Amino acid sequence: MIICALVLLICITSSKVLYRFGVPILLIFIVLGMLFGSDGIVGIYFDNYELTNQLCSIALIFIMFFGGFGTNWRMAKPVAIPSIIMSTLGVIITAGLTGLFCLAVLKTTILEGLLIGSIVASTDAASVFSILRSQQLNLKGSIASILEVESGSNDPIAYMLTVIILGLMSNKGYGNIVPLLINQILVGIISAVILAKFTIYILRHINFEIDGFYPIFVTAIAVLSYALSVYLGGNGYLSAYIAGILIGNSKIPHKKSIFQFFDGISWLMQIMLFFLLGLLSFPSRISSIMIEGIAISIFMILIARPIATFSILSWFKIPFKQQVFVSWVGLRGAASIAFAIYAVTYGVPIHNDIFHIIFFVALFSVAVQGSLIPKVAKKLNLIDNKSSVLKTFNDYKEEIGTKLIEVLIDSKSNLANKRIMDSNIPEDILIVMIKREGDVFVPNGSTLILPGDILVVTGNNLDKFREYKEEKSTKLMEITVSKSSDLANKTIIDLDIPSDILIVMIKREGSVIIPNGDTSILPGDILVITGTHLDEVNILATS
Repeated sequence: MIICALVLLICITSSKVLYRFGVPILLIFIVLGMLFGSDGIVGIYFDNYELTNQLCSIALIFIMFFGGFGTNWRMAKPVAIPSIIMSTLGVIITAGLTGLFCLAVLKTTILEGLLIGSIVASTDAASVFSILRSQQLNLKGSIASILEVESGSNDPIAYMLTVIILGLMSNKGYGNIVPLLINQILVGIISAVILAKFTIYILRHINFEIDGFYPIFVTAIAVLSYALSVYLGGNGYLSAYIAGILIGNSKIPHKKSIFQFFDGISWLMQIMLFFLLGLLSFPSRISSIMIEGIAISIFMILIARPIATFSILSWFKIPFKQQVFVSWVGLRGAASIAFAIYAVTYGVPIHNDIFHIIFFVALFSVAVQGSLIPKVAKKLNLIDNKSSVLKTFNDYKEEIGTKLIEVLIDSKSNLANKRIMDSNIPEDILIVMIKREGDVFVPNGSTLILPGDILVVTGNNLDKFREYKEEKSTKLMEITVSKSSDLANKTIIDLDIPSDILIVMIKREGSVIIPNGDTSILPGDILVITGTHLDEVNILATS
């Protein structure tokens, strides 16, 4: 336990230092694993492929589910078709070309060559998500959405191809291929849809007594979406990803806290996964497969991936520079190594050191391609300083205006007697508080809107509320929190302010935060407040 805790601390602190020099975070984790491993400085001997395979399966469940949960489908929908074709046909093209290269140049058998091609055919979701978000890479057009949907959905196809080739190598015959593919896809999709609809219904209609139960409940669903699909003969990773998309893009209570929970769990899984894969490797063996690894890496970067990308995206009139960039961001990573471990433990004769070959290809890809992604984007003039890559994720909130209006809800209103999550209010409109019979409170998704309520709303398109009777503008005051303020560095629940004062929102470094009791007030924050004793808070903030 001490070693595990120290490993986590070292991974986090070292990434904080090395990230400033442009080193991809995931590369740091895998190199640290190598340093702790059999040939490393620490010298922990570890060669348990079976255990690693099981742990990789668990980690990928959470990574795939969170990849879907965090994908903003509204942003991704316009590019869904090219992205899905890239994640299916693109994977098949990449696998086939790489397999033929291994056969012709590396002199493998046709099945072993195709096995290598299938294992490395998919782009790694963890690597792509991590680099785009950690580098804050704001890209023009819909490039980010294409990359995220493709990388999030192509691992299941690569996994299915790997299973098929292994089945052929074990002499199970060709007749099972088509039924296997159909069953894997259909069962995976059906399982995901049923579980996601069930989850959304439960979250909307059942109030758990403990807030912490909401992320635990969704965790159980994420695991069940994988396990049930596999049990029924489907693709578990596909099921987990689709379930994540459906749940993450639905109106559910406590969505923000659920997102933050899975964000932390996903990073924990990525640290464990990459560190464990580095620990399992033997760097002394890499020299014997380095030529093969470099040859496969260069072939995929310069030939296989570009052919797959241009042959598909050209049909959708994607600009040439964007196609070049999508081709470059074909990162191989933990998923490929995990599939290689699965192949090693499958029980078929493999003549090459396939684990270390795939390990080297993934390491080369993350180190070379991953490190150069920001420079390639800048060279191709694809950086968009007016946008944010975070808009393609569900936790992103557009900056909203600070104009607030009061809307009186009468008995004939379309909003009366409906919960906020069911009221079909536009996404860019936010109900920041409700006045009800003299009380003022901040609502959540499950709050019931009653006749006579006065909604205080804000957003960029308040004219959408013109069908309702507008009472008046709420009296507000903006105050800036100084460093010496009595409010600075305290949570809202601990503030000594009059009880009739409500902090409606916080402006912080260009973004807008809708606070709750646990929100911390920082120096430099601009508080938007309402109430009858506004001057008292203004004095506290500036004193």
